[in-house]
Amino acid sequence: MEGCLACDLVTGRVELPGGQILATEHWIVEHTIGPLSLGTLIVKPKRHVVHFWELDEPEATEIGPLLRRVSAILADLAQPEQVYVALWSHAGGVPVHIHFVVQPVTRTLMDSIGDYGPHLQVALFDAGVTPPRDEIERFAERARTAFGA
Repeated sequence: MEGCLACDLVTGRVELPGGQILATEHWIVEHTIGPLSLGTLIVKPKRHVVHFWELDEPEATEIGPLLRRVSAILADLAQPEQVYVALWSHAGGVPVHIHFVVQPVTRTLMDSIGDYGPHLQVALFDAGVTPPRDEIERFAERARTAFGA
């Protein structure tokens, strides 16, 4: 759907630093483009889906094992204290293309921001610091290798 950031990233209408990391039958994994920490991945359906309940059976069947796999790979790559998995789907107060934010959270990150959980993510957005492109690209390559992609 043109004008949807998630769709525009898939089609190349908007540049995606690090490129696509993994594509399964129904889902895409990529590094976030926003001001979340390095290694934060997005897992989104290939087709434009606005509500979780709109997933078809094959999409719904695939998402649980995929999120587990993405979390396990992030745990291996980043050695975090925890991996957050959150469904996000709003822009400007309006539901948009659903996407799961899968974020490795280290003690160093929490200490540098001074918070954790949803407050950590809000603080990261408030700080507005996007990881450097070259670091995103290196991390994305490491993740592709870990996925065997």
